[in-house]
Amino acid sequence: MKKIVIAVDGYSSTGKSTLAKALAKKMNYVFVDSGAMYRAITLYFLRERINWDNTAEVNAALQNITLDFEYNAEKGKSDMLLNEENVEVEIREMLVSEKVSDVSTVKEVREFAVAQQQKMGEKKGIVMDGRDIGTTVFPDAELKIFVTAAPEVRVERRFKQLYEINPSINIEDVKKNLEMRDYIDSHREVSPLRQADDAIVLDNSDLTREEQLAKALKLVDERIN
Repeated sequence: MKKIVIAVDGYSSTGKSTLAKALAKKMNYVFVDSGAMYRAITLYFLRERINWDNTAEVNAALQNITLDFEYNAEKGKSDMLLNEENVEVEIREMLVSEKVSDVSTVKEVREFAVAQQQKMGEKKGIVMDGRDIGTTVFPDAELKIFVTAAPEVRVERRFKQLYEINPSINIEDVKKNLEMRDYIDSHREVSPLRQADDAIVLDNSDLTREEQLAKALKLVDERIN
């Protein structure tokens, strides 16, 4: 059976990562969490106090960053490695969430990440989720899915995710953070978030994970056959 590239795009907390991971597992494909890559870069910048408005500082910092994924058998998914350190928990914290959209707008950061992502997809058989996968990273992907969900559904999902890490989190703060990230992601100068012309929209506001996966698998089957 031939293998394809599947690009899954959408706004934050629409469930695109959940879908991408499930697709990869079902198809026995490689899953690449592009958002985790940008979060890891952001974490490095915060730790090293890098001024991401300074091009020279950014370029120098990127030379010291290696990104990789390590399969976590206990969780059944891959964890993000930053310079060989597992930072899966740290990159999900609110401090990183508040800055990742700003860092990901930096031209040099995006070029650095996209180059690595494109190399990962050369052999096909890959599922990648993000905000510019179908438009910039893999414009020729055989299947592009643009995931959407109602704003209130997204806020609730994000709140539950963060609450597990930080029980003191406030749902209003989560709402404001999502609104801010939506604006930055869709208005950034380099590779703004937008639906690719040939992407298929999948609104999962009222779908279970199983129903969403079933719809996506049908699309995959159509592309392969």
